[in-house]
Amino acid sequence: MNSISLSELTTRVQETIKLNFDTPVWIRAEISELRENANGHCYLEFVEKDSGTDYLLAKVKATIWSTTYRMLKPYFESSTGETLRAGLNILVAVTVEYHGVYGFSLNVRDIDPTFTIGELAARRLKIIRQLEADGVVDMNKKLPFPERPQRIAVISSPTAAGYGDFMDQLTNNTHGFAFYTKLFPAIMQGDQAEHSIISALDNVFSHIELFDLVVIIRGGGATTDLACFDSYDLALNCAQFPLPVIAGIGHQRDSSILDMVAHISVKTPTAAAELILSAMESTFSNVLDLSYNISQILKNRLTTEHRSLDDTKWKLKQSLQNKVSAKAIARERLRNRLLSAIRQRIAFEQNRLSILDKSIEAHSPAFLLKHGYTITTVNGKRITSIKDVKPGDKIHTFVHDGEITSKVIEKNQ
Repeated sequence: MNSISLSELTTRVQETIKLNFDTPVWIRAEISELRENANGHCYLEFVEKDSGTDYLLAKVKATIWSTTYRMLKPYFESSTGETLRAGLNILVAVTVEYHGVYGFSLNVRDIDPTFTIGELAARRLKIIRQLEADGVVDMNKKLPFPERPQRIAVISSPTAAGYGDFMDQLTNNTHGFAFYTKLFPAIMQGDQAEHSIISALDNVFSHIELFDLVVIIRGGGATTDLACFDSYDLALNCAQFPLPVIAGIGHQRDSSILDMVAHISVKTPTAAAELILSAMESTFSNVLDLSYNISQILKNRLTTEHRSLDDTKWKLKQSLQNKVSAKAIARERLRNRLLSAIRQRIAFEQNRLSILDKSIEAHSPAFLLKHGYTITTVNGKRITSIKDVKPGDKIHTFVHDGEITSKVIEKNQ
């Protein structure tokens, strides 16, 4: 039986590959894994999936050696605004290599960023269309912006310079406005950023009654770190969040999808703080205007009331004077009537006293004595019966012109 060694087989395969792939080949693939080592080499895994089922059709290891990687990475990222990372679809020029020990692999020699830009644009457009179909693109924008946005939930990296700028701008405002801010820490770039920001939003929602709005801020940095803000899930969460969301993610390129669905989008964290301060200043100005208007209304009302009070005082004074005059006249009339009644009563009483006096005089002992009657007493008491005396009693008899003293000798009945 004819046979060859394994090394002979791998040598033939290697020679066949070199014969058929003697120049670089441009291939389309998705990066499923990417890692860099300390020497600056980049090791990748390329995959191709069925567009309808996500079934894996092919998978190959690839390498970008450090000398090439140092040129391709910044070229790709500056052209696309994206980090060279897992999940991207790319168009690369590769040489096909086969090694008897290490097997089949690809060596990346060049990359076409325009292909990825097209892929990213298509993916971004697909996400936007899906959000529009879901009817959520303008949901957060339709929420009323708070008149006094003083309770602010901040989603940011705690060490980010942008977070410090934002807090400094709010804290040192010239009007002395007071703010309550609560940081909900999140990773703001890289593969974990999307999940981290969504988790922070969930934490804010758990305490939603404490806040007026949410600010998502990120300091300055490479535009290649902004891919997470073109996420469907993050955009969906922000669009449907029940508080207004301000996006200030520190970039100058075209707006991200997060910028599109946020209530308001600004370029920097400092601009986000300025927006909040502007809303407070507007409210403060309205309060001052309202206070001035109320003051003027009260001043005018007080002037009117003072005039009315003066009129009322004058009318009251006149009324009191009239009433006093009327009362004086009535009192004088009453006084005259009372004096007349008193005089009549006095005359009546004097007449009655005169009659009584005459009656008393007619019945007085002096009157009786004067007319021949006598009064006899014993021991100072008038004798009205024979029983009032006994023999031997000394009695006194009064006549009109004197007194007679007698002694009872005998009494007869």
